[in-house]
Amino acid sequence: MSKSLEKNELLSVIHESKKAFYFAAFVSLFINLLMLVPPLYMLQLYDRVLSSRSEETLIMLTLIVIVMFAIMGILEFVRSRILIRVGNSIDAKLNTRLFNAMFALANRQPGKSTAQPLSDLTLIRQFLTGTPLFAFFDTPWIPIYIGIMFMFHFWLGWFAIFAALVAFTLTLINEKRTKNALESSNKFYQQSQTYIQTSLRNSEIIEAMGMHENVRRRWQKRYSSFLTEQSNASDEAGLWSNLSKTIRMLMQSLILGLGGYLAIIGEVTPGMMIAGSIILGRALAPVDLMTNTWKQFSGARMAYHRLGKMLTDFPEKEKPTPLPIPKGFIDLETITVVPPEAKIPAVKGVSLSIKAGEIVGIIGPSAAGKSSLARAILGVWPLHSGKVRIDGAEINHYDRAILGKHIGYLPQDIELFDGTITENIARYEDPKPEKVVEAALVSGVHEMILQLPQGYDTPIGPGGIALSGGQRQRIGLARAIYEYPALVVLDEPNSNLDDAGERALVQAIAELKKRGTTVVLITHRPAILGITDKIAFMREGQLQLFGSRDDVLAALAPKPASTVQQGVQG
Repeated sequence: MSKSLEKNELLSVIHESKKAFYFAAFVSLFINLLMLVPPLYMLQLYDRVLSSRSEETLIMLTLIVIVMFAIMGILEFVRSRILIRVGNSIDAKLNTRLFNAMFALANRQPGKSTAQPLSDLTLIRQFLTGTPLFAFFDTPWIPIYIGIMFMFHFWLGWFAIFAALVAFTLTLINEKRTKNALESSNKFYQQSQTYIQTSLRNSEIIEAMGMHENVRRRWQKRYSSFLTEQSNASDEAGLWSNLSKTIRMLMQSLILGLGGYLAIIGEVTPGMMIAGSIILGRALAPVDLMTNTWKQFSGARMAYHRLGKMLTDFPEKEKPTPLPIPKGFIDLETITVVPPEAKIPAVKGVSLSIKAGEIVGIIGPSAAGKSSLARAILGVWPLHSGKVRIDGAEINHYDRAILGKHIGYLPQDIELFDGTITENIARYEDPKPEKVVEAALVSGVHEMILQLPQGYDTPIGPGGIALSGGQRQRIGLARAIYEYPALVVLDEPNSNLDDAGERALVQAIAELKKRGTTVVLITHRPAILGITDKIAFMREGQLQLFGSRDDVLAALAPKPASTVQQGVQG
C-alpha cells in the first residue's frame, strides 16, 4: 500500500483523509442501525399493538420512532457535512498542483492542453460528497439485513440471498455493458472540446474567410460521435437501471407473498411478513443505488485515472536552493531543441555566449529556428540535449517563480490578460505605480494609455481585444521591461509598430542597455539592428555566424558584381 501511495499522488492525497472517511463510515453504522426502525415499528404494530389494542403502547412506539428518525436525520446531515469538507480539502490540496501541471502540459504539448483536469477534480469531489458514495458505505450492511431475515425464517433469508445475487448480477452487467461506451464518449467529448476551443481562438480568421460552416461540420462530426456513444451508454444504463428497480419492487412483492404463505401455515407472524419486505427493500437499496449511479461512478473512475496519470507525468518539482539574482550572462552549450509534437529538431547543436548587458540580435530566414532558440533560452521548451546556463547555473536549477521576476519576454503572438493595463504591466503582482508608469514611458506607450477612458485603470478584456495590434505590442513591451529585469527576450517586437513605435522601441532597448540588461532581439527588420552589439545568423536550425554586429553584417552583405566575376574567373 505504501509503494502505491508513493507512486499515485492522487491516491496519497485521498488517503490523507482516511480518518474522515472512517468517521463517516462509523456514522453510517448508526444510520443503518436506525434504518431498522421502520420494519421493527411495523413488526411491533402488527404483532403487539393490533393484538393488544393498547393505545398507550402505540403512542410510546410512535414517539420512539419519531425520536429515532430525528437522530437519523441529524446523523445523515453530519455524514454529508463530513464528506463535503473532505471533498473540499482534497480539492484544495490538488487544485494548485493541477494548475501547474496544466501549464506544464501546455508548454510540452500546446495543442492538448485544456481545463479538463480541473473538471475531473470537480467530478471526483462531487462523487465523494454525493449519494453514489453512500452506496459503498451501506453495502457492507447487506449481510446483516439478510441475517435478520434468517432470524425471521430461513426461507425468507434464502429468498433475500437470491434477490441480492440477482441485483448484484444486474449491476455487474450494467458496468460491463456501459464501460466501453462511456470511455469512448468521454474521448470524443474531449476531442470536440479541444477543437472548439482552438477554433474560438481563431474566430476572426474563420469569420473573415467564410470558414464557419466548414469548421462547424468538423466540430459537429466529433460532437455527434460523442452524442452517439453517450446515448448508447445512457440507453444501456437506463435499461439495466429500470430493470434493477423493477426487479427490486418485484422481489419485495414476492417476499410478501412468501411471508403471507408462511404466516398462513403459522411459521411467521403478520408483522414478520411486513417487516421482512421492508428489510429486503433496505438490503437491496445500496445495490439499486449503485446501478442507478453507475454512470457517475464510471465518470469519477475515469477522472481518477486521468488525474493520476497527469500528476505522475508532471510531478511536483522540489524547490531548488535559492541562487543569487542573475546578472544576465547566457551560455548555450551545444543545445538541440525539438518543438512539442515534432520529431525534427528546430535548433541543432547551437553554442554561444552572451555577456551581461550585451544586446544580441538573432536573424535569419523563416523557419531558421530563431523563436525556438528564444524559447530554449527562456527555459520554456525542454532541451533535447545540451545546456542553457544563466550566470553559470543551469536554468532548471533556478526557482522558476523567482527567476521569472528577472526575465522579460515579448513573444510574436502578444497575449495580454484579463484585467487593467496596470495589472498587465505589473504581471499581476501588487503594482508599484511609479514602476508601471516608468515602464510605460520607456516603451513609449504612456501617452496612448492616458488617452484611454480610465487611463492605467482601463480594463482591456481577455487578450487585450479592445486594443490594436501595435498597442498590445507596446504594452507587452512595457510588461517585458517592468522593473528592468536582467534578461529581456524580444521576438519580432516591431512587427506591428509604425515608425514612431519603432523609434520608441529603439529608445527602450537603449535604456535597457544603459541599465545593464541583457537583450536578445529577434527581428527581420535590419533597421533596428543598429542598436545591437552582436548578431547571430541562423539557417535551418544551425548557427551560421556569430560575432560583432559590423563583422556579421559585412559577411552577409552581397558582394559587388565585379568581385564575384573575378572570383569566377580565378
